[in-house]
Amino acid sequence: MKKEYDFSGGERGKFYNPRVKINLPIYLEPENHAFVENIAKKKHSDLTTVVNELIKSDIRIAKAID
Repeated sequence: MKKEYDFSGGERGKFYNPRVKINLPIYLEPENHAFVENIAKKKHSDLTTVVNELIKSDIRIAKAID
């Protein structure tokens, strides 16, 4: 690495795109992963779909309580 870099010719925001959506990875604890994986296998579905269904269900319950 150089001791100093010259950014005087740089252009701020050149590669910025406000429409870009970043999907961050979610890491489940082993017992939660096994539980969701078991449901996914029984439903012939994938983990993402099952996790989203569970979260949506929890949201409905939380809204009903609120």
